[in-house]
Amino acid sequence: MSRKVQWASAMALAATAFAALIGAQGSGAAASDMVPAPAEQKPAVTFVSKPVVQAVASEDGVETDGVPAEQAGTEISDAVSLAQLVTEQAMPQKLDRQMRCLAGAIYFEARGETLEGQLAVGRVIVNRAASDRFPDSYCGVVLQRSQFSFVRGRAIPAVRKHSQGWRRAVAIAQIARNGSWKSPAKGALFFHAARVSPNWHLTRVGRIDNHIFYR
Repeated sequence: MSRKVQWASAMALAATAFAALIGAQGSGAAASDMVPAPAEQKPAVTFVSKPVVQAVASEDGVETDGVPAEQAGTEISDAVSLAQLVTEQAMPQKLDRQMRCLAGAIYFEARGETLEGQLAVGRVIVNRAASDRFPDSYCGVVLQRSQFSFVRGRAIPAVRKHSQGWRRAVAIAQIARNGSWKSPAKGALFFHAARVSPNWHLTRVGRIDNHIFYR
């Protein structure tokens, strides 16, 4: 009986040891499943900041009151005054018809006024020639019916071509055509003598000498 008990005890002990061995192996596998695997190493992303340079459009130009490039010069004068710019203008040996019309309008409308007043009158002629509302030439503008009181029979009266007034009018006409000096009545298309009040419904630009200018 004693041997049977011992043998049973030995068998129970062996079974217990075998179960313990099997349990330990199982726990080890489960624990290893719970250990976090090292993350996949990816190359770092580097951001490089580079300046973006955009070309800026050139804004070269000159005061032309909207006159197309073919009708207005692009050379900006470095004269310190309008009077100096007038003296720098060469008197051409012969004027073409369009310039005679422009200078003639300046001469008859404003030869007794300041250079600024004469330039403002000249610029009105230039502005009109560039506008769709008027003829497209200086002579067409000046000789248009009922526009300029000095015009007689669709013609400009004769001028004293050797006079200082004419030489000055020609110089102002060249400046007005070229747009080489800022107009004191920018964008004006109309003017009248200050002594009259035509009650025009236009935008007034200002008064220069004896004329009032409008857009």
